[in-house]
Amino acid sequence: MREDLVGRALLAAGVALVPWLAVLCTTLPDAYPAQHWRVAWVGFDALEIAGLLTSAVLVRRSDHRAPLASIATAVLLLVDAWFDVVTAGRDVVFPLALACTLELPLAILCAVAALRPPGVASVQPAVVQRAAVHV
Repeated sequence: MREDLVGRALLAAGVALVPWLAVLCTTLPDAYPAQHWRVAWVGFDALEIAGLLTSAVLVRRSDHRAPLASIATAVLLLVDAWFDVVTAGRDVVFPLALACTLELPLAILCAVAALRPPGVASVQPAVVQRAAVHV
């Protein structure tokens, strides 16, 4: 029951945001002078560092929370790459290179870590075959 309610709420929120996306697309200016730009980016990069370090510790410990930390960190890295590239203007070469060589590969690594729950990768094929024989 609870999962159904949460699922419906998430579906409603996703559908409700579609018209909002159209509003943003038609009303936002192409450029806007941002306040606290440095604080925003330093804080965001600090979150990435915290996510990478937390993921590293949890993965190494085979902690069941490792996938959550890893996928959250992957999302942060994807968002960072996106905003670095789209806000770069004419100076897009360095942000694009950074995204392709660092942020996106790290995001992929985090996603792989998130999709391989602790302990799953350590199962050897021979063990799986022996287990299948006994089933």
